[in-house]
Amino acid sequence: MLDLSLLGRLQLQHTAPTKPPLPPGRHDLRLFDERDYVLIVPEGIDAARPTPFMSLFHGGGGSAEKILPIMRHHAEARGFLLLVPQSLFPTWDIVIAGNGPDRERLDVGFAEVASRFTLDPAHFAFAGHSDGGSYSLSTGLSNGHLVSHILAFSAGFMTVLAQEGEPKVFIAHGQNDTQTPIRTAGRSHAAKLRAAGYDLTYVEHDGPHASQPPMVQLGVDWFLADLA
Repeated sequence: MLDLSLLGRLQLQHTAPTKPPLPPGRHDLRLFDERDYVLIVPEGIDAARPTPFMSLFHGGGGSAEKILPIMRHHAEARGFLLLVPQSLFPTWDIVIAGNGPDRERLDVGFAEVASRFTLDPAHFAFAGHSDGGSYSLSTGLSNGHLVSHILAFSAGFMTVLAQEGEPKVFIAHGQNDTQTPIRTAGRSHAAKLRAAGYDLTYVEHDGPHASQPPMVQLGVDWFLADLA
């Protein structure tokens, strides 16, 4: 029988919380001895009511500390839970050799958050920049049973090993990106997703590979549009 975990399939089941909720603020979850996960809990969360959730993936050579500032104030201002995983190695396993420890760690991280808060299945997002954007696209499209929205900023590649479901996709890419050129990255991804029938929002900007705050704002507005 095919082991779907090797194809990136995640195991989270939405169930009622079994542990006390965490208070507002930043929490190092202490799930792993190396490169632990960080959770941002905004003010006013009712653990018994479905809450929008986003998992934010850092770029190659990155960390939670580097990627967190681009999204933390949005989570706190807009009231969504923000989980910031860290790859075990310098970048995500799918970039190096295929699904492995990072997928396993995600299952642990998601289960921990779901044990403390009721997560909204209709607003369960993967987001990331550069390699993190690539990971969001690749793993998000393989887990459409779980992921409702994908936000990919400057993503370099898209490797979908077990396509499932129909998550909505937001892609932002810079016309002056020399690290992941727009022709072979952003535009190529957009063309493939449109051809496959995905609900796609594609935005080009004139910036380089660096994170662009206006694009992040657009992505967050898109993610939460039907809750406004």
